[in-house]
Amino acid sequence: MKLWRRLLCFCRRRSPWLFHMNAGSCNGCDIEFLACLSPRYDAEQLGILLKGSPRHADILCISGPVTHNTVNAVRSAYAKVCEPKVVVAIGSCPATTNVFVGSPTVEGPLNQHIPVDVFVPGCPPPPDAIIQGIAKAAQVLAERGGNAPEPSVAPAQEGAK
Repeated sequence: MKLWRRLLCFCRRRSPWLFHMNAGSCNGCDIEFLACLSPRYDAEQLGILLKGSPRHADILCISGPVTHNTVNAVRSAYAKVCEPKVVVAIGSCPATTNVFVGSPTVEGPLNQHIPVDVFVPGCPPPPDAIIQGIAKAAQVLAERGGNAPEPSVAPAQEGAK
């Protein structure tokens, strides 16, 4: 493997790329998630980078209960994240549907539709808890071999043809 490729993989190990998705929440968790990127908390100094497409992300962050209108979008976004992938459920709604329980428009908790690796509890959770949840997700990603350099191939011996 080329040196630049190994260096890129090494650097991305500590730099998870996130895709954030609202699955029908009241936006309280979204406001706290975006506060993580503000100068006060500055999650980007930890290497966390928010991406605009699930195809470019390692970690999928979802807030809100899964509604009838968003269930297919959640499954589609999950399918587009490359392997290995980690899912973070932000807030109480994706875990239990919280105050939306029994609503005819809610399809149920997030883990009924896609596998969830990290739950960040709270309604809404504070930015510190969200950053800790993302750090835990980055650990899970590293354990699964995310962004690890590919095994190098031994060079052929000289004189062997």
